[in-house]
Amino acid sequence: MTTTRSDFDYLLAGGGAAGLSLAYHISQETRLRHKRVLLLEPEQKSHNDRTWSFWTDQPTPYDAVLAAEWRQLAFRSPRIDVVLPLRRYRYCTLRGLDFYRFVQQALGARPEQFTLVQASVEQLENTPDGVVAHTTAGSFSARFGFDSRPPKPERRADKRYLWQHFVGWEVETDYDAFDASTPVFMDFRVPQHHECRFVYVLPFSPRRALIEYTLFSGTLLPQAEYEQALREYLAQHLGGKPYRIAETEAGAIPMTDHYFEPSAGANIVHLGTRGGRVKASTGYAFLRMQQHAARLTTALANTGTLPADLTGDEWQFRLFDTLLLDIMQREGERTSEIFSELFANNPVERILDFLDERTNWVENFQVMNSVTPWPFMHSIANVLRGKPGMREVPAARQLVQA
Repeated sequence: MTTTRSDFDYLLAGGGAAGLSLAYHISQETRLRHKRVLLLEPEQKSHNDRTWSFWTDQPTPYDAVLAAEWRQLAFRSPRIDVVLPLRRYRYCTLRGLDFYRFVQQALGARPEQFTLVQASVEQLENTPDGVVAHTTAGSFSARFGFDSRPPKPERRADKRYLWQHFVGWEVETDYDAFDASTPVFMDFRVPQHHECRFVYVLPFSPRRALIEYTLFSGTLLPQAEYEQALREYLAQHLGGKPYRIAETEAGAIPMTDHYFEPSAGANIVHLGTRGGRVKASTGYAFLRMQQHAARLTTALANTGTLPADLTGDEWQFRLFDTLLLDIMQREGERTSEIFSELFANNPVERILDFLDERTNWVENFQVMNSVTPWPFMHSIANVLRGKPGMREVPAARQLVQA
């Protein structure tokens, strides 16, 4: 293919959730309408390859295309089984295909501003005046580059590396089988096998729901094991009645306290997983990517350049993530007890605020004081000693690109 060269203001390497989110936020900022944006993505986003869920107490740009939203959550474990009304928050689910189409329509309405090229970025480098992307479709230059390609961090012996991996079935029944008002945030009433394992349920109607079998562990399972666990869960909770599998999804998300640099040089900003936007202890990322995109867009509009603090992250929440990851890696089965104590001893809004990194020091103390301290004390000792916390972890067969 002939090498081409074109000058842009912003270059986005990757058109998954993170890249498209930033592109959408830029498209909605009137002060940036004169900026030319290049989006480089190797795959056509034309099918439903994933589902994102998040909780929020604010309107989102994607409210019109949400698959569902709920005003209460269920948490289930051998210790407690509760349904928790949400006062400030709503729990939302967005299908990948609906998100892609929504953003593509917004970008397509501004062809003079956005250029989309189907290509893989092979190298992204800083220059004195900006960045250059070397791709399978040629080379392109821009003032700033935003990189959401999957990262490949060099593993360190003092860091923790797990996967949140899952297989989900969207099932249909010919009878009312699900409580459409109540998603199941976590159901730990499944065998733990010395790991953190639970089932996650999103009921879209009384006769249709997404059921996901989810694990936090160092190694992935054979496909048949996820499917067997789903069959057993459905057999138990549907009383052996029949169901149809309408859609499937699967993935593996890196869960690590490895520090992901927010940038690479003066002109390249990291997005998504590469930029540390996956919450290390839960895997939630979609809303964090929106907040990151908004932060970057506001700075570009206000000052014409990047913010001094690219992420706004606070160190104490990274420490909390590290401690929970250490427990998951050492004694994954304890995770059920920890979350059971959290939901038994705190208002649900406080837990969600804490997981969203919105709590203050007083609230952080209340959360940490609500759980048995000894597993965390052990983890604090590991962190202070720099004790190797990892087992050998093979490369994931699947990786969710953000």
